[in-house]
Amino acid sequence: MGVAILVFFCAPKLAAQSALAASSPVAAVPLHDVVDEAGRSVRLPVNPVRVVSLAPSLTETVYALGDDTHLVGDTTYCDYPPDAQKKTKVGGVIDPNLEEIAALHPDLVLMTKGANRLDTVRALETLGIPSYATDPHTVEEIISSTQKLADILNVPAAGKTLADDLRKRLGELQVALQGATPRRVLFIVWMDPLISVSQKTFIADAIRQAGGISIVESSQEWPQISLEEVVHLQPEYLVFANSHTGEGQHDFAALATRPGWRNLDAVRNGRYAVVSDAINRPSPRIVSVIEDLSRQLHPELFKAPSEPQKAPGNVLEAPSSSAKPVSSQSQHTTACLESSCVR
Repeated sequence: MGVAILVFFCAPKLAAQSALAASSPVAAVPLHDVVDEAGRSVRLPVNPVRVVSLAPSLTETVYALGDDTHLVGDTTYCDYPPDAQKKTKVGGVIDPNLEEIAALHPDLVLMTKGANRLDTVRALETLGIPSYATDPHTVEEIISSTQKLADILNVPAAGKTLADDLRKRLGELQVALQGATPRRVLFIVWMDPLISVSQKTFIADAIRQAGGISIVESSQEWPQISLEEVVHLQPEYLVFANSHTGEGQHDFAALATRPGWRNLDAVRNGRYAVVSDAINRPSPRIVSVIEDLSRQLHPELFKAPSEPQKAPGNVLEAPSSSAKPVSSQSQHTTACLESSCVR
């Protein structure tokens, strides 16, 4: 996991060939100089008309801004919204096909510092194709990054409208959660080995915004932790992201029989929360995930007036969405390694 998160800083291994550079014409369009979120000074078209996205989160953001007609290509992992699957695929996140990108004649390639490789950046430079990188680490930075991307795509009004709406929804949620005691949670990125998130990730920040707090303290963003440590910390909730494989629900009953896991109060009390995979992507959908998670962590604050008071925490009866069995993770592993599973 850590390797995928740091690949933007990997030593360059250029694979681009001069023939590709010749096949990628430079359009005579107005340009301007900007500094991207990786700190690079880049010269970009003022009004991009052919855009390629190299990360699922960026593809989602382009669609959320209503600029998808200019999106001519994306990665094999760009699966949301469903229409994104119809775009021309240019390979993976960490190993995009440069020939496919060049053949689309883009005037802008969108990247993320956390998931894409530095050698891809340099290969695109060799081809004369400009790129812009994002790098949000908190929910607020996701929103401000969305606004910056709207400016880059020359749709600033759409960016402001979207950002204002996201901030309004978060503000209303914080009012609803005012005075609530944060639930101590373990967010499970991976089961075996057990991997979670540190406090400095946007996922941990999303959990905080939802009225929770991650129990994991680590200098690594995606630390591997021992089950013994988790038993010692005793989280109130286990939080899972569901998968898009359609293989059914998490097998929580089986989890309760596994050594170590059955010693967790959260397992014995059935305190699980299942949220959309959007929690793994720094895109505008993160706000919907926060709203959903807050209702699962604090159901007593969101019940309808006619509903009877329920004991907080047990979401086994009606998980928020379908999810993959915790014992079957191979396809999810491949996606995580390819797209960082959080970008």
